[in-house]
Amino acid sequence: MSASLKRIQEQASRLSAEERAKLAEAMLESLHMPVAEIEAAWAEEIDRRVVEFDRGEMPVFPAEDVFAEARRMSR
Repeated sequence: MSASLKRIQEQASRLSAEERAKLAEAMLESLHMPVAEIEAAWAEEIDRRVVEFDRGEMPVFPAEDVFAEARRMSR
């Protein structure tokens, strides 16, 4: 780790939890799609799935079957 990166990390560790969260979000946004855009895309997807579910266009499975399959797969 470079000296400047270590200095920045030390300074960031002295920020409040809220400030560190905002800094982390800003850093992630600089690498990828902005968090707000990701959240908007997920909101759109959720809305689409709810509409499909309400229309009966989405397959549904009993929770006990889903959990049984998850247990089976985790073994």
